[in-house]
Amino acid sequence: MTESLPLLAFVFAGLFSPGPNVIMLTASGARFGFKRTLPHLLGVPIGTGILAALSGLGIGASLLAIPSLKLLFQIGAAIWILWLAWKTARAGRAGRSGDTNDKPFTFLQAITFQVINAKVWAVTIAAAAGFGIGLSPAWEAARLFVVFAGLNLFVCLFWTSAGHLLSNLLQSDRAWRWFMTTMAVVMASTVVLIFW
Repeated sequence: MTESLPLLAFVFAGLFSPGPNVIMLTASGARFGFKRTLPHLLGVPIGTGILAALSGLGIGASLLAIPSLKLLFQIGAAIWILWLAWKTARAGRAGRSGDTNDKPFTFLQAITFQVINAKVWAVTIAAAAGFGIGLSPAWEAARLFVVFAGLNLFVCLFWTSAGHLLSNLLQSDRAWRWFMTTMAVVMASTVVLIFW
């Protein structure tokens, strides 16, 4: 267990800090409440755990080592994150916008989103490269999955709960608009990490 303490500290710091998942879960908790955001909340740790395991097997670094594939990934990720930021900025309170498609991410959407989440790729690849303890590739992959999924579940619970609690303070339209615009700006700013 003590061998994994540096990994735990690194992963916690990497996942707890603001990024697309944190922003989307906070905004979703505020918009839809904790219960409706639960599938999204559960999909994020599974998706990050899968990417961590793949990184432990060397797949993430191999994919990103191909320059044309890396650039395509970066452009696609940037476009999707900017689109999500735009949607967040324009989002009204759940049920008030008149949009019948107005709903939080599903479990599978949250898992799939991790594929283009540059922050998760960066943290998983760095963890796989820098915090191995000499296990076989399969066991390292399993270890990374457990650490990432377990810690990220806590992170997701915290930020979704924070958003849900903030919704009580966002009763005026002005406060709501300010909050959602701030969430969108922070999410859009994470695009810089993609090309870092």
